[in-house]
This record gives sequence, structure tokens and C-alpha cells, in this order.
Amino acid sequence: MEYIYAALLLHNSGKEVTEDGITVVMDAAGIKADKGRIKALISALSDVNIDEAMVQAQPAYAPAPVAPPAQVPMPAAAPEAPKAEKAGKEEEKKKKEEEGKAEETGMEGLSSLFG
Repeated sequence: MEYIYAALLLHNSGKEVTEDGITVVMDAAGIKADKGRIKALISALSDVNIDEAMVQAQPAYAPAPVAPPAQVPMPAAAPEAPKAEKAGKEEEKKKKEEEGKAEETGMEGLSSLFG
């Protein structure tokens, strides 16, 4: 696949697609080029008009836009906000308790250093 990309890169930059050109592109990309593959590619591309092949590879039509789904009225949301607030407050309390425990544990370690 990288050999085809090298050929397309050369073609797109307006340069002739040759064995030497593909080798240079492959070397620049840090890929060890196989001379046999390059010769086979050049041979296969000899009868191909790359511009026409690229046009044929692209779809000749654009996909039709999809209509958005019908808008269905949604029922009013149930009052779950107080529950979420309670859960958030409980989480804050837990975090503060954990932080306090971590500080106490740290202080215990320091006190053992000083007897």
C-alpha cells in the first residue's frame, strides 16, 4: 500500500512516477523499498491514467440528507434535582472525611520520627 501512496504523492506533486522517484519517497519515509515491487507497480501503472482512476474512485453522487426525526414532546422531568443535590453534598462530606483521615495518618508518621 505504501508503494501506491508513494506513486500518488509523486503524481499529486506533478512529478513523473518513476522507479527512482518511488525509491526516494520510500527512503524519505524511512521504508526500505523493494525494487521488485517498485518495478511491478510501475509496470501496472503504465496503462493507467491516475487522474481518471481517482475520479472513478470517488462517488459521483452525494448521499441524500437524512431528515431529522419527528419532534415528540417529552414529558416534564421529574423533580430529581434534590436527590442529586443530596448525593453531591454526601460526596463532599466523604471527601472531607477522607482528607482529614489522610492528614491524621500523615501526622502520626511525623510524630513517630520525633518520639
